[in-house]
Amino acid sequence: MSNDDAAVEQWFAQTVESYPRLTAQFLASERDRFRNPVGHSLRRSLAVLLGEILGNMDAESIDPALDGIVRIRAVQDLRPSEAVGFVFLLRSILLASNPPRPAMIEARIDQLALMAFDHYTSCREQLAQARANEQKRGMGIHARRGT
Repeated sequence: MSNDDAAVEQWFAQTVESYPRLTAQFLASERDRFRNPVGHSLRRSLAVLLGEILGNMDAESIDPALDGIVRIRAVQDLRPSEAVGFVFLLRSILLASNPPRPAMIEARIDQLALMAFDHYTSCREQLAQARANEQKRGMGIHARRGT
């Protein structure tokens, strides 16, 4: 296992700790992508994000990976800080391994956190709009029925 693979696994393990105990155990233990699509997506997306933090910070690679994580966390019963807080977990993981440019790593993690918050906000706005649309449809049905 490479250092990057070990860092992804550590980041994954710390991220799933934000879930209830049984959910976290399932996410961590079930490796089948069809039985555990959330865990599979989380691992895959975290690997992409780590690669970009250590690489070029290419937005075209970051956006779908970040969206894959944040979109799931935005619909769960997590506070905004919990939903995007997984980004900051990477700081202690990477800085413990003494990277050659810790200031650059910290700045990139901060940048990624801001991007995650933007994604989270967008997802929550979409959810609110969907709920409002559903209420409008429900009111329209009641109006047609005369209730």
